[in-house]
Amino acid sequence: MSGGSRKSGGEAWLWPALWVVVLCLGLGGLGLGYVWLKNQVDELGRQIKQREQRLAELRLLNERLRRQLATLQSPRFLEQRVRELQLGLVPAHPAQVWRLPEPQGWPEPQTASGRTPATGPGPG
Repeated sequence: MSGGSRKSGGEAWLWPALWVVVLCLGLGGLGLGYVWLKNQVDELGRQIKQREQRLAELRLLNERLRRQLATLQSPRFLEQRVRELQLGLVPAHPAQVWRLPEPQGWPEPQTASGRTPATGPGPG
């Protein structure tokens, strides 16, 4: 009973070698994936830092512009600009000012018959 049931010497190493290649490729892929993810984390960290710095700059600029707006709207500054531009503006005389009373509320809507409509839910 010689030899037909045994694998030949050339095929015996094929399957273990294939498993080693698959294992190496899998581990290599995992390693590359790990490095790529670490790179992504580093890049996102840099982007977050840049955006936080930009946010701080914009907050400072916003505060500076808020103070500048308050200065430009101040009566003292406006009077000074009127004098600089020689616009000839003067404060209004009390007779030129009309004071209107503040309305107490809106009048109730009325129907054609002169009654106020019902505010409850309708029939049905």
